[in-house]
Amino acid sequence: MPLTTILVEDSQTIRDNLIPALEDLVGAEVIAVADSPLEAEKAFDAHGDVWDLAVVDIFLSDGSGLTVLRRCMDRLPHQHVLVLTNYPTAEVRSRCLALGADGVFDKSTQLDEFFAECARYAGA
Repeated sequence: MPLTTILVEDSQTIRDNLIPALEDLVGAEVIAVADSPLEAEKAFDAHGDVWDLAVVDIFLSDGSGLTVLRRCMDRLPHQHVLVLTNYPTAEVRSRCLALGADGVFDKSTQLDEFFAECARYAGA
């Protein structure tokens, strides 16, 4: 079964590269893409308990990924949220983890670790 994924990312370039990588490397199926907290809310509402993984950027064109993390705090045990950001400062990591993120990864330097974590969820 594929790792059903909701991607919250405002950069079209990153989406265009990340979606096929998730599909190829971890067998993910991206079932929704959102570029703002409002669009993410709609995606989570539309897919309810179906999603397994949410990948969230922190700085979105219209709002913050922290709002998305708050929305995901009451998720089911099989649902995981990973933050993939260009700004993984100590403060950002701390805030994300406090809001229930399962991990925080740097887009520039931690893609291998990010994909390894996604693969772990896919194999669970």
